[in-house]
Amino acid sequence: MTHSAPLIQTPDGTIEAISYTLGKHMVSIEEANGEVAVHIHRDALGECMFKLRDHCAYQQLMEIAGVDWPDREPRFEIVYCLLSLTKNHRIRVHLTTNEDQPVPSVTSIWPVAGWLEREVFDMYGVLFSGNADLRRILTDYGFSGHPQRKDFPLSGYVELRYSEEEKRVKYEPAQLAQDFRNFDFLSPWEGADYVLPGDEKTGEGAGNDAPPPATPKTSDTAAQTGAGKATNTEAVKRSVHKPKSTGDKA
Repeated sequence: MTHSAPLIQTPDGTIEAISYTLGKHMVSIEEANGEVAVHIHRDALGECMFKLRDHCAYQQLMEIAGVDWPDREPRFEIVYCLLSLTKNHRIRVHLTTNEDQPVPSVTSIWPVAGWLEREVFDMYGVLFSGNADLRRILTDYGFSGHPQRKDFPLSGYVELRYSEEEKRVKYEPAQLAQDFRNFDFLSPWEGADYVLPGDEKTGEGAGNDAPPPATPKTSDTAAQTGAGKATNTEAVKRSVHKPKSTGDKA
């Protein structure tokens, strides 16, 4: 199986070192497509991150992502992407949880995790215990639901519009499901039943009812173009220049 990302060689002994460092807190570790994925127990997240940062030299937290598996139990998977500047190597740390099982926050290890945990909470509804500012960050105040969940409707629960009567922006329940929306992107290869811009030049369009193009204007003789012997003679006269006088007298 090939991978689109540039291949970065995993340093020798990386998997063995991580396995030894995490010990009983690790569920499994695997390497696929040049990437190392470490699966750990949820309750041991804080201790594992400390060890990966201080003992395995993965100094930076680059991203926290969420994955929704509606048919699995636990339903959600949280993925932490770590970077080692000294090794030029990345690993992923995975754990599983449900919406009623908070994940320990890692803001005490990496303060940047505060915003990343808020994104996961906003999009998936996963709670993080120890995050002092766990608020929505991408959606609006009073937003209902979590958009990245697989069971979230594509059209959403509410729609936004400006009320001319109330002179303000207001939310209203969504009236039309996404499946029944009619999008018209002027696609002639999908059988458009109207005349597209430019069709009037070829006579193509809705039922070939467009008017035929006008007969183009042509020049049948040289006289109609202004060309000919007289024109050539006049051009030669204009191209002959008399020498300029220098003002010197013999």
